Amino acid sequence: MSNAHLNSKNYEEQIVRDPQICGGEPVFKGTRVTLRTVLASLAAGDSAEEILADFPNLKPEHIRAAIAFAAASAEEDLPVPAVPQIR
Repeated sequence: MSNAHLNSKNYEEQIVRDPQICGGEPVFKGTRVTLRTVLASLAAGDSAEEILADFPNLKPEHIRAAIAFAAASAEEDLPVPAVPQIR
């Protein structure tokens, strides 16, 4: 897998917050579609094609940005399990 297509800078360019749009919830640039909506759809098993059909303002790069955001968030937020001490 390559991070060349969508690194952290790229997803940050696609996801924006504006207090005047959806109450400041993160949305995809140029849309009123929230990051939460796309992540919930992916978690529910919807395919990228289904999401794009449901939200015609979205582009494939928005879906990739949502996945990249979730991956980066998981990397930062998941606790590292303790390594058992061997005596």
